[in-house]
Amino acid sequence: MDTGDTAWILASSALVLLMTPGLAFFYGGMVRSKTVLNMMMMSFIALAIVPVLWVLFGYSLAFSPDGNQFLGGFERIGLDGIGLETAYGTIPEYVFVAFQLMFAIITVALISGAIADRAKFAAWALFVTIWVTVVYFPVAHWVFDFGDDGGWIATKLEALDFAGGTAVHINAGAAGLALALVLGKRVGWKRDPMRPHNLPFVLLGAGLLWFGWIGFNAGSAVGANGLAGLALVNTTVATGAAILGWLLVESIRDKKATSLGGASGAVAGLVAITPAAGALTPVGSIALGVIAGVLCALAVGLKYKFGYDDSLDVVGVHLVGGLVGTLLIGFLASGDVGLFYGGDLEQLWKQAVAAFVVLAYSFVLTFIIGKLIDVTIGFRISEEDEVLGIDQVEHLETAYDEAGIIGGSALKTGV
Repeated sequence: MDTGDTAWILASSALVLLMTPGLAFFYGGMVRSKTVLNMMMMSFIALAIVPVLWVLFGYSLAFSPDGNQFLGGFERIGLDGIGLETAYGTIPEYVFVAFQLMFAIITVALISGAIADRAKFAAWALFVTIWVTVVYFPVAHWVFDFGDDGGWIATKLEALDFAGGTAVHINAGAAGLALALVLGKRVGWKRDPMRPHNLPFVLLGAGLLWFGWIGFNAGSAVGANGLAGLALVNTTVATGAAILGWLLVESIRDKKATSLGGASGAVAGLVAITPAAGALTPVGSIALGVIAGVLCALAVGLKYKFGYDDSLDVVGVHLVGGLVGTLLIGFLASGDVGLFYGGDLEQLWKQAVAAFVVLAYSFVLTFIIGKLIDVTIGFRISEEDEVLGIDQVEHLETAYDEAGIIGGSALKTGV
């Protein structure tokens, strides 16, 4: 085992963990003030539930060496068989356990943005439990397990997914679309203004996500090496290019470049470069970022055309961004892999198979899980509660003491 590799993956694990609180700020700022606490709590409950499941059986289902190409085995139930000296490559296996755990947490938290303002908190917690078990853990095995009996995408299909374009972003984006269809539209959607209540929160969250994404992508080299350095550079330039692409669309379409667009463009670039961070050159990453920024900026409007209420654009950013990044590997990958470098379409069809199989698997199972929860305990709060505000109804709290603010203003003005 290598101490440098170990130190880097420990640090990367902490960076990826920070992404979930960052997501809470990003999503929390995008909703109305009466729903911000619930939005942030949907991320925080993932931080509570997923680590417990991961230790009990999740890691085993994803990475146990006694599995097959579709699902890990049972040797690692309760992390059995892992000791302080047990290695995963050049790092202790416990460190790899921790690193992969953070991916599981952020993936399910991403879905919550599609159903903002209207889901029962208990129903969401139950969904988190079921979804990571039957959707995320198997898909993580398909994509991330490169062992002798590893996942079919990683070892049989040999599609390239450096850090989770399929397992994380296409997976979460397809699930978000399915849940948005199950729960239906928010009260007043398209009629009432539903503007972000705190854009500084959104920018703070985007910044934290970008910072944490360094661990997400560069950590996926599973070592302190040149590949990690390439992934870090590619992540940075693709994200910057995506911001420029998104703001270009806004400037042409709306004549203004917005802070929300800048933050959303950053996340779109981070999503798109995730599967490609180790396969592209930095110049290729700039091209990927611009394309992702433009396409995701256009894609967020699809919900109005097709009539699904994806509250915070999980579909437009994560599903579309994940597809863009995964598929463009087939064109832009360096060496003799990509079409533009090697002149061969073989890698492109591998990327397409991986992307659309994960999309279909996640969408279908998520729709079934959502429907079962809805018909049993109910997934959506009542219309009256939604109008009142989900924070007050589900958590008996409000984010801001508006009465105190109004009272203080009245005293100052002498009213």
